[in-house]
Amino acid sequence: MSQGTLSTNHLLGIKYITDDDIQLIFETANKFKEVINRPIKKVPSLRDVTIANLFFENSTRTKLSFELAEKRLSADVINFSSSSSSVSKGETLLDTVNNILSMKVDMIVMRHPAPGAHMFLANHIDAQIINAGDGTHEHPTQALLDAYSMRERVGPLMGKRICIFGDIMHSRVALSNIYCLTKLGAKVRVCGPPTLIPKYISSLGIEVSYNTKESLDWCQIANVLRIQLERQEIKYIPSLREYSLYYGINKKLLDSLDEKKIIMHPGPINRGVELDTDVADSEHSIILDQVENGVAIRMAVLFLLANKRGDKLSH
Repeated sequence: MSQGTLSTNHLLGIKYITDDDIQLIFETANKFKEVINRPIKKVPSLRDVTIANLFFENSTRTKLSFELAEKRLSADVINFSSSSSSVSKGETLLDTVNNILSMKVDMIVMRHPAPGAHMFLANHIDAQIINAGDGTHEHPTQALLDAYSMRERVGPLMGKRICIFGDIMHSRVALSNIYCLTKLGAKVRVCGPPTLIPKYISSLGIEVSYNTKESLDWCQIANVLRIQLERQEIKYIPSLREYSLYYGINKKLLDSLDEKKIIMHPGPINRGVELDTDVADSEHSIILDQVENGVAIRMAVLFLLANKRGDKLSH
């Protein structure tokens, strides 16, 4: 497969990897995309590797995608859900993980509500950590699959205009996307209600807008995020109906633009709020491509990290 090596032993966030790492992950994902489109979709690459999926928050897409990627690579997989575990009895994160590691686990894929939980673990245990989402901080594999999906459609992202719409404040996808796209040389803008765009965001070298139509006119690709009501302790918008009226993307709005736009969404979609069904299911949308590419990208990350671990063990 790939001869390159990642610069890091973990995937804690896009902030901590290099442009070369991103390109290597994309090249490796190209090869795995061929694998998952063959009649026999399995390779023995991680036959001797045991991976634990630890999800302390609900997840459907990411969890299924990682599990499928692990099984396509022939890894041994154990799944852990905090709702049915000793965590609900008060066990600490470190105790939980150390108990799992004593079962000789090599890699941990974790989603956790606390920002920085993965960094904490990486400093305390001897296993490779992959961040599947930490609070409102980062979601690196989502950003990688988003950028990979964009690149498939428009080629290298250098100079391309990409706008992220929606709830920027509560979205780990937005932050990871900003880090990834700026590393790849894209021009990035965020657009949403002023109450849902954090003040610090322009310090990341991106533009900020509050006008949906103007931002759609400006961009080539629209990555639309959902309103994360479950993370909002206070009301940031008057109502979902009002949000939809000013910031929702519908067919009429897209048809009024001069150029055809590419529409993306990490899921789950609040249909009729940030995206209308006739947009989500239209020829503009590459949402299902994102899902397919998610498996290839996660296979690439797992494979490259396992190689890194193999190198470490052999020295």
